[in-house]
Amino acid sequence: MHVLKTGWLLPVLLSLTTQAFAATPLTLKQAEQLALKHHPGLQAQGQQAEAMRAIPAQVGSLPDPVLSLNALNLPVDSFSASQENMTQMQVGLSQALPFPGKLGLRQQAAEELAAAAGSDTEEFQLLLVSHVRIRWWNLAYLERALATLQSNQTLLRHLVRVAEAKYKTGAGLQQDVLLAQLELSKLLERELSLKSDRVREQAELNRLLGRDSAMPIALPHFLPKHDTAPVDIAGLKVWAEEHRPLLAGFERRIAAADALVSLAGKDYYPDFKLGAAYGFRQSINPVNRQSRPDLASLSLSMNMPFNLGGKQDSAFDQRRAERERARLSRQDAVNRVYAEIDIAAAELAMTLEQLSLFQHGIIPQARQTTASMLAGYQVNKVDFLNLIRARLNEFNNDIQYWHLYARAGQAQARLAAASGKEPRRPVHDSAVGHNEKTNEMGSLQ
Repeated sequence: MHVLKTGWLLPVLLSLTTQAFAATPLTLKQAEQLALKHHPGLQAQGQQAEAMRAIPAQVGSLPDPVLSLNALNLPVDSFSASQENMTQMQVGLSQALPFPGKLGLRQQAAEELAAAAGSDTEEFQLLLVSHVRIRWWNLAYLERALATLQSNQTLLRHLVRVAEAKYKTGAGLQQDVLLAQLELSKLLERELSLKSDRVREQAELNRLLGRDSAMPIALPHFLPKHDTAPVDIAGLKVWAEEHRPLLAGFERRIAAADALVSLAGKDYYPDFKLGAAYGFRQSINPVNRQSRPDLASLSLSMNMPFNLGGKQDSAFDQRRAERERARLSRQDAVNRVYAEIDIAAAELAMTLEQLSLFQHGIIPQARQTTASMLAGYQVNKVDFLNLIRARLNEFNNDIQYWHLYARAGQAQARLAAASGKEPRRPVHDSAVGHNEKTNEMGSLQ
């Protein structure tokens, strides 16, 4: 039997896998889940938090005891262990004992810093989801813009054929044909630009999802409908104070700084060292002809922190300054979070108002204008230039609508990240499809 060569199999499998990914629409929720599962930066942040959680048990434990093996009082003329009474082979054990309360304060500070690292991981996760949402909405806009542009190209080609037909019959002008062809070429150039932007956004989104940047992405036919309920800005600020991981991390760091200030106060008191030793002696005492007894020793020592006005005072001042820095940093973060909420809420409200204006006013009026212009042109009551202008205005309005629709989704993502509160999820059947007429894109509730 001939052995089948399988070198061609891997590229085929990779191609099929890529096509399968491309054929499966990537919903916003799925994109978030992929990022949370596969983004290497989030995993690295989680490992940092895990490492920090291992510190409290280390700093809250007593130092390791010290074992000593000593040869004491050996005579240098013979180095004999039995010549002198005081010669002994000694085994000792000593233990450092920090002043009461120091170990507990060190452990408390480490626990608070470990909790702050956990909050940092949650904050990283919150911002990662926000960035995924923003990129996903960018990609959604570009896909809808490309679909709208391609539809407009089809309509413009139809106008070219109409202009050519009228020119051939002597009812139209050659300049009308040239004008239509010029506008069609401009649309082709704009399509290239949008496709380039789409490749860039796709690569950025794939990076956030922790996968190859060239992985094709297909979005669902329907986009989520935006929640247009009024935003409770004051309520979101209160929620952020209590739940935003960024602020929780600062609270933990302030608590750690408090513990370190108390620990610096304990440095004015001495630390202790307790020791015990047992000395083995050899040979016979020449005075009483008895075996020399072994010797036991106990010791207690302490450092003398009498450097008042020097090291201890400087350390205490340092810790107090660090605590004040942590407190001021938290206040700055609170102000920044409040500003983020205000800006995102204002942008969301403005964008939703613009969407409503486009949906119920500008776009229907632009469509009626184009239809009227087309009917007038066909009976030679409207010149071709005005018809083209009307059609391009309608096209630009459609593109602007999708741009605003994506901006509204991005504003909601920024508002959720700023407050630390998840936005309300839309139901499945309240969604917008990109092939529907703009005046049927779903009412903004």
